[in-house]
Amino acid sequence: MEKLTGACIIGQSGGPTAVINASAQGVIQTALKADCITRVLGAAHGIKGVLEDKLYDMGQEDPAELDLMKYTPSSALGSCRYKLADPDVDDTDYKRILEIFKKYDVRYFFYNGGNDSMDTCNKISKYMQKVGYACHIMGVPKTIDNDLNGTDHCPGFASAAKYIATSCAEVWQDAHVYDTGMVTIIEIMGRHAGWLAGSAALASLTGCGPDLVYLPETDFDMDRFLADVEAVYNKTGKCMVAVSEGIHYADGTFVSEAKTSATDGFGHAQLGGLAAHLAESVKQATGAKVRGIELSLLQRCAAHAASKTDIEEAWLAGSKAVEAAVSGITDKMVAFKCTRDGGYHCETVLAPLDIVANFDKKVPRTWINEAGNGVTQEFIDYVLPLIQGETDAPKEHSLPRFVKLKKVLTTEI
Repeated sequence: MEKLTGACIIGQSGGPTAVINASAQGVIQTALKADCITRVLGAAHGIKGVLEDKLYDMGQEDPAELDLMKYTPSSALGSCRYKLADPDVDDTDYKRILEIFKKYDVRYFFYNGGNDSMDTCNKISKYMQKVGYACHIMGVPKTIDNDLNGTDHCPGFASAAKYIATSCAEVWQDAHVYDTGMVTIIEIMGRHAGWLAGSAALASLTGCGPDLVYLPETDFDMDRFLADVEAVYNKTGKCMVAVSEGIHYADGTFVSEAKTSATDGFGHAQLGGLAAHLAESVKQATGAKVRGIELSLLQRCAAHAASKTDIEEAWLAGSKAVEAAVSGITDKMVAFKCTRDGGYHCETVLAPLDIVANFDKKVPRTWINEAGNGVTQEFIDYVLPLIQGETDAPKEHSLPRFVKLKKVLTTEI
């Protein structure tokens, strides 16, 4: 395979996670040590930074500061939701990307993101091959939704799952403090896949889990839902529900009444307000005191509750992407292949971008109970190894010490 010499660009895209910076750190630190990579550039706000020629020289950063990236949530380089057009319809952006690649002699491109980001990565990879520009392109996975195809799981998911399970257990304690009845509904992220909502069931291992869990993999029925809640409430005087924001009726419409015409750059509906909507429905149907809670952004930026396993695997994904690219491999995404029998073991493999981009990995129906209001032991066994280990994040004044990048633009050097 061809070994190239030149600069590299690392960009981050899509929704942030608690460990996406660990992956970027893995790319940056490994690339800085690679003899064939002459310069490591960070794209400001993903592919938009490339298009706008806004690139940071990562070689100007303090190595000790870079070490803090693995403990810093969100996307340190900045993120975006920018959809590249089909190059056969409009190749304007691609010509601009090629122009920038040539300007800085970029021979390696790493894109750190989820489904839509892998679509971007795939399109750029195919275009560079089409025009004959030698550049090794690798996808570095991330998404709390855990819905990327071709990998056992995604960096970012485990830490969000750990936070969700912990929060549910804590809310359960609060919801049971009075001797009066109450229904608590917790809304959890997940538009089309219920991995995060299902992870709320991990709280049951503490004896403080949700009574009911609803995922978008099964059709939602309001009457059946109200009957489920009422049955638990009448029996115990309490009921805690974990529900995915993306639950939908049999006709495919989202239950969330806060669904609007607003969409992101990839045309995805912006959801929210489901917990309040369901809480009002339960209150009207049962007369019970009901509290709706929306975890919102907290579940994807809770670095204080990050899984050490997740942090280490996120860094590994970034590092392995560089190792693969400098060895001559291109047009792939780093993926995880795992075994759980006889102990958890995870290794990296390479998945073709073609089979990753724009495919959603759903929770298997067999991992959801027959009634569609809970998950099975198989689901618990899948997630539990991923949330193991505690973060070693440093603190100042008993508060987290996050990375502070200088972000020196290439135009300033």
